[in-house]
Amino acid sequence: MKAIVFDIGQTLTFYPVPLNWSKLYRPAFESVAEKLGIQFTDEEYEHFGEVLTRYNTRINPREKEYSSDTIFTEMLENTTVNTPLMHDIKREFYSFFRTDTKVYPEAEDVLKKIKNMGILTATLSDVPYGMDNEYALEDIGHLIKYIDLPFTSNDTGYRKPCKEGLLMIASEFGIDSSEIAFVGDESKDIVCAHNAGTKAVLINRTGEKKDFGQDIEIRDLNELVGYL
Repeated sequence: MKAIVFDIGQTLTFYPVPLNWSKLYRPAFESVAEKLGIQFTDEEYEHFGEVLTRYNTRINPREKEYSSDTIFTEMLENTTVNTPLMHDIKREFYSFFRTDTKVYPEAEDVLKKIKNMGILTATLSDVPYGMDNEYALEDIGHLIKYIDLPFTSNDTGYRKPCKEGLLMIASEFGIDSSEIAFVGDESKDIVCAHNAGTKAVLINRTGEKKDFGQDIEIRDLNELVGYL
């Protein structure tokens, strides 16, 4: 392997929130309102939920990525909210879901070892609701120095299991996709890896039986070093 590509959530970092945020839309925007000192009407809360549901990939899967500006502009249209507040609203909305996020304890040491082996590293993570990289990558802030290409779906324009993100990384590295291993925790990660012709590594931290067609299964990132 000449390169290892990592998913971020539940692979390099732990997120305590559920994968489907739909039940948390109202609490999140109530937090936004409190933090920014603004008020939303019940109709606006309902409108926000309707727009977010359309972009909720756990309900409506898609391969094309949309920017946060596209999503939040649609949410704020025809509301009493001033558009100049959009950046602040985005920040507080995303922050609500990033509370108690933590990097897995072995991640930094493993990335160091991989770099010392002369192996290239990258990330490929789908962002929720167009979350800007300034937030998505902040969660792996102290790991960035070990990652040659810190990519998300914002950078590639596609979401997994579309193969384009991995092919773009292979092109950037100047290697064949067969020389890449992709490490992730969901079935879409494994399908994405196979679609792109890369080695599919499932990280299964819970020990539950998961048969996604993975080539290799590991319990934590330390096991990956053993395979390398």
